[in-house]
Amino acid sequence: MDLTATTADLASAAAEVARLLPARVLDPVLAGLRLRAGTDVEIAGSDQEHGVRLTVNATVHTEGEVLVPAKPLAATLQALDDPQVRLKVEGQRLAVRTPTSRFALPLLDLATHPGVPELPPLRGHVGAASLRMITAVAGAASKDDALPIFTGIRVQSDEQKLHVMATDRYRMAYATLPWEQSGRIDLLVPAKPLTEAARQAHGRVALHANEDRIALAWATNSISTALLAAPFPDDRARRLLEADIDSTVLVDADSLARAVRRATPYGGPHQAVTIQVEDSEIRVKGSDPQQGESEEFVKATVEGDRLTKTFQARYLADALKAFAGRRIELKIQDGLRSTVLTSPPGEDGVELTYLVVPMRSVA
Repeated sequence: MDLTATTADLASAAAEVARLLPARVLDPVLAGLRLRAGTDVEIAGSDQEHGVRLTVNATVHTEGEVLVPAKPLAATLQALDDPQVRLKVEGQRLAVRTPTSRFALPLLDLATHPGVPELPPLRGHVGAASLRMITAVAGAASKDDALPIFTGIRVQSDEQKLHVMATDRYRMAYATLPWEQSGRIDLLVPAKPLTEAARQAHGRVALHANEDRIALAWATNSISTALLAAPFPDDRARRLLEADIDSTVLVDADSLARAVRRATPYGGPHQAVTIQVEDSEIRVKGSDPQQGESEEFVKATVEGDRLTKTFQARYLADALKAFAGRRIELKIQDGLRSTVLTSPPGEDGVELTYLVVPMRSVA
């Protein structure tokens, strides 16, 4: 195998594949990156749980296929300053060459690699711009692998909409995306690979799925992953978004987010930020005997009761970040019931709703 490619493109693809492969495995082959040079160069990897195929434009001098350690190759390519790089097999090494440097990586045993899983059956199509809303929903998924059921995103479909929902028990995000259905789905998908695919995809994205795997494919690229357990959360969670509302507040999401960020250093050990609804504004407060106190007013349109709610700053900030650039509606319920954040559908037809559980009063 012998090829020349743009360094930045090759480095980006290698890094994306390496990010989805395990850093530590008993079998180093599973942490390998497969390069297949033909018309262009396909960069692929699989640890049997995840599967990735990305294609980069290249001038192929000699066709071929090799398997090399993913992390060293990605790190080497990212560190290069030269605009072009040449990859060439030299004996039992893959040489990474520029006009002034040479690096060599050992070839792994390609014959023992499990291969990248084939795509499951096609279930439908969604636009990449709409699909990126999954990154906002993923913010509500848990990062604790000890509770894997909360680390997933539930993906359901009907004839016109793709419904995605995630929760870590303290917050929940729910979005609907325009969708062209070929077959119904109801799956619990690991948030990380799904978010990675949504971030990279462009154009018209095909969604493939069966009872074991899901894959997103665009152009000549694809990312697939094994599914989690039975779908969760169930429809009872979605009904939380339809609760009776005591106060409705219209406010600029970015203005409120900045106020929350400035109040956070005064939130004390619990990182508590209080939202107090006034007649035509929101009072954002932080207070701690050791760190001092803050108070800031944000203009808003208010209907209903004047309520006071305390939130963990991180959860509220994550929710507001998902609505960046939008005017949002806060639907506030009295007591310890959840607060719901929504905004009108964007031009892409995407609707997003975020639910945040308030804290009990803290001293």
